[in-house]
Amino acid sequence: MKKQIWLIVSFLFLIVSPPAFAATSLTISEGMEMTAGSDVKVEGYIVGVPVGVDKVEQNSFTSNYALALADEKEENATERMLFVKLDSEYRGSYGLENNPDLMGEKVIVEGSRDDYFAHPGVKSVSSIALAGEEGDGETGEQDSQPGSYYDRADSLTGDALKAELHDIIDDHTEISYSQVWDALRNTDEDPENPANVLLLYTGDSISKNRNGGGVDDWNREHVWAKSHGGFGTAMGAGTDLHHLRPTDVSVNSSRSNLDFDNGGSPYSDAPDTYYDGDSWEPRDEVKGDVARMIFYMAVRYEGDQGELDLEVADFTGTSGPYLGKLSTLKEWHESDPVDDFERNRNEVIYEDYQHNRNPFIDHPEYVEEIW
Repeated sequence: MKKQIWLIVSFLFLIVSPPAFAATSLTISEGMEMTAGSDVKVEGYIVGVPVGVDKVEQNSFTSNYALALADEKEENATERMLFVKLDSEYRGSYGLENNPDLMGEKVIVEGSRDDYFAHPGVKSVSSIALAGEEGDGETGEQDSQPGSYYDRADSLTGDALKAELHDIIDDHTEISYSQVWDALRNTDEDPENPANVLLLYTGDSISKNRNGGGVDDWNREHVWAKSHGGFGTAMGAGTDLHHLRPTDVSVNSSRSNLDFDNGGSPYSDAPDTYYDGDSWEPRDEVKGDVARMIFYMAVRYEGDQGELDLEVADFTGTSGPYLGKLSTLKEWHESDPVDDFERNRNEVIYEDYQHNRNPFIDHPEYVEEIW
């Protein structure tokens, strides 16, 4: 009797619980209505490249980072589009800058229903296929080209490597100085407490919402001091997230525009920090972080297209578009290797904001090969 009951229950379970592979694709409008965080499989036409909350390029594509999908091939209203964020393994095969002929093609996408550019979207894509070719190998795993971001820099050294890295990271999305607040809440989130950010020089974890100009607030520190080049808070160097970090207001003020070097008197408001008339020495845990941010700035801003030419000098007391001290920064880079916090920060900036990377986090050996 018990066996009969078990068979009946098992049969009923199979009836009411269809297997996962039986799921059909959702339309784009259906996908947009799905709950954030849910796994989705959507089918729609490629109608452009999203580059902002309500801006989609439908010709002259400048990016491979995302796709806009719609239920109609000729759709041009962003409110009827679903934005799909393309991770690196899909960009070469599906990004419209590289593959403009895919405009208007129908694709099937599987991933997580999460907003992109504060717009209904799909992230963490696990599969993309042209409609009608699903299951024919059109997935990111097969198209992946690990390390392709730096392929052009292979085998280069010295000035040639520096120039090639500049070309790789040069063109990126720029944000306004007011947008930096929200960006830093994500890039510098405390992994132990998502409601907080970690401050660069003190290491303190404080509320993301305690930002501003008060004594105990956090504000936006330009690690490459903005007076060293006079770029202020203008979009570009003044808002580049790769060197902007949350810091205690009073500590930020005390660091001012000092160069980086060892020595000086202890600074009471930041543990293991020292300073004198022309230099600042942060705590050991972030010395490498600081060095790699400075090296990034010296490569990203090379004086082309009307931008500044920033250079690392091997002395302190610098002025103009120079910042020191090169030999000390190289030592810090070696003594404090790249950690998981830096790697995650680099990834968030790349994926969600600027769409460029800090080469010295990905390839620490580049420092010695250039300098």
